[in-house]
Amino acid sequence: MMKEINLKKIVENLISTFLNAGKIALELRRKGLTKNIKSDNTPVSNGDLEVNQIITEKIKSLTPNIPIISEETSDNKSADNLKNFWLIDPIDGTYDYINNLDEFTLNAALIINNKPEAGLIYAPAKNRMFYSYGDGFAFEMVNEKQVKLGNYKNFDKNKIKFVSYSKNIKPEIEKIHKSLNVKKYVRMKSSLKFCVVASGEYDGYVAEPRACEWDIAAGHAILKHAGGKITDFDGNEILYGKENFKNPSLILKSKNIL
Repeated sequence: MMKEINLKKIVENLISTFLNAGKIALELRRKGLTKNIKSDNTPVSNGDLEVNQIITEKIKSLTPNIPIISEETSDNKSADNLKNFWLIDPIDGTYDYINNLDEFTLNAALIINNKPEAGLIYAPAKNRMFYSYGDGFAFEMVNEKQVKLGNYKNFDKNKIKFVSYSKNIKPEIEKIHKSLNVKKYVRMKSSLKFCVVASGEYDGYVAEPRACEWDIAAGHAILKHAGGKITDFDGNEILYGKENFKNPSLILKSKNIL
């Protein structure tokens, strides 16, 4: 089944859906969102659910035989031995979304044999659309033109800068920063972190085990296809479909510092 899949065609067919879903997310926010707190004590809004429906319906039409796991539904979350599946986080950074901030993103990744082989991330408030479908095929859509990621210029190994989940980094992360000669770090939320490393604006990101697979899979695909790398703290490859979809520790590197 998976051999017949044309990743390029699937991703390109999803771009307009992502742009439209992002536009709707912003319109709903302008009108005023309805907000609830989920059982895990995280916020969810009608915008999250609306975006989830738009993206999942389009994906079902493109790949009807591939299961979809989304943060916002219980479908397929109890399935065992998943190998080929979609991971969707309709809005990553719901706090930013609800509070009129800009770093929230829409995310989808296609996992094949437990590895991320295609990804889409759209940051509608920043008007930045990223996507990928194979090694060397990672792009940002800029003014309706496809710009390839991974062609970095002006890299200075004495000015390595990372993104960070928090302004206050823990000793274990600080130790890794020092080992990689990181001179500066900037706080950034949501999967946009992966995109700015893939684009070469930043050089990496380090995180302890936190969040879930749908938060990182699309960004993983985009960074990997832009020539970067993601491992855990021990250098192991990150695979998907783990128990409870929990993430291990993460080290992201742009291809500049591999």
